[in-house]
Amino acid sequence: MQKNIRKYWPIFLLPTLAAFLLGFVIPFCQGLYLSLCKFTTINKATFVGFSNYVKAFQDELFANAFWFTAKFTVVSTILINILALAIALLLTRGIKGTTPFRTVFFMPNLIGGIVLGYIWQILLNCVLSLLGKPLLALNATYGYWGLIILMCWQQIGYMMIIYIAGLQSIPNDYIEAAYIDGATPWQTFWKVKLPNLMPSITICLFLTLTNSFKLFDQNLALTGGEPAHASEMLALNIYQTFYVRSGPQWKGIGQAKAVLFCILVIAISSLQLKLTKSKEVQQ
Repeated sequence: MQKNIRKYWPIFLLPTLAAFLLGFVIPFCQGLYLSLCKFTTINKATFVGFSNYVKAFQDELFANAFWFTAKFTVVSTILINILALAIALLLTRGIKGTTPFRTVFFMPNLIGGIVLGYIWQILLNCVLSLLGKPLLALNATYGYWGLIILMCWQQIGYMMIIYIAGLQSIPNDYIEAAYIDGATPWQTFWKVKLPNLMPSITICLFLTLTNSFKLFDQNLALTGGEPAHASEMLALNIYQTFYVRSGPQWKGIGQAKAVLFCILVIAISSLQLKLTKSKEVQQ
């Protein structure tokens, strides 16, 4: 059997390779080419060089969207991971009824982003109206924290499951040995549980970082980038540039922004992977 697999492995690899080429490599190469063109359709493209990238960097809305996304990513990543880990610690203490709680916390992740955005828009606007405050679409600060609340509510349950799996994989012998040595619960967490949770922490940090940078549908449904694009994130800015702004020149600029966005996400993922490997080597 193993001999046949070694002999015919290209045949088994072919379907996956073909799907990868058709679904990712070819469209990505087309996108790179179109980012250097002025076009209305793929077949009607005029090569203009790097002018689209120059205009993308000169677009103030794109710069504002980048900084808004960066601030959102930092805060949401910290809050989601801290709260998810805290809930995971509570639900692994052997308390009765933890299984229903796990299900309840995980369920928001199953709801689509557009639906969540509209639900939280109604809820938060009602609260703001009762308090006599501006609505989400009229105040960028409220829109920002509305997105933070929505993202936390959706992602905490998913990250909690990963942390629970990590906590349950820690051998009981380690924890019992810490208690025998007189370690306090905090010392046990800091010295025993946390180091053994590093794989789970790495996964959760990667997911929250990439999900925050790629956030689109929740941003579109909750604030729509209002007021005056002040709460517009990178993905929504690219969408608005490509589909909403009139004129064929904007499609090329939107495609250039999409390529820059892809490079940014790859750079963040690569940096995190490099940092993770360096920590593993030190350990």
